[in-house]
Amino acid sequence: MAYPDKVLGADEEVERHLHPHWLTVFWPIVAFLVLVGLASFGAAIVPAGDQQGLYRLVVVGVAVVLAVFLVVAPLLRWRTTHYVLTTHRLLYRVGILSRHGRDIGLSRITDVSFRQTLWERLVNSGTVSIETAGEGGPTVFRAVPDSEGVQQLLNQLVEEDADRRARAGVGHLGDHFGRGAAG
Repeated sequence: MAYPDKVLGADEEVERHLHPHWLTVFWPIVAFLVLVGLASFGAAIVPAGDQQGLYRLVVVGVAVVLAVFLVVAPLLRWRTTHYVLTTHRLLYRVGILSRHGRDIGLSRITDVSFRQTLWERLVNSGTVSIETAGEGGPTVFRAVPDSEGVQQLLNQLVEEDADRRARAGVGHLGDHFGRGAAG
């Protein structure tokens, strides 16, 4: 069973599963293209001689090491960062080898806001800030795709969660009082 399905409760459903905005991988892809070009050029200009193969191998080796740090790590970080909105909570997970995360119950959310720069408006990205009861400051998620839509969905889910809890509480109290009157 894949994430996030393996961490869901029995009556919990995923409403939206997001990764950071695709622009977070733009510069790593540019770095990859530049590295391939520079490595190709570097390998081509190695002078002929007994050590040509070794020097070309060094050029390629340096390019591969740089690619791991400038391309592979950011792509893996993007792929392993999850923003998951469910019918009961907001889940945040990040990390490649070591992971950390946070679960925020919808009942604890007191305010959700978003912020977009002009550029973020053009590419449909932004920052979402979540205020929770009893916390010292907002939880901030950057590079969220469709940040305005996420903010609206979160507000809707918070209201639906409050309604669901109220109905469950009234039903439970009604059963309790009903049994007491009949008994």
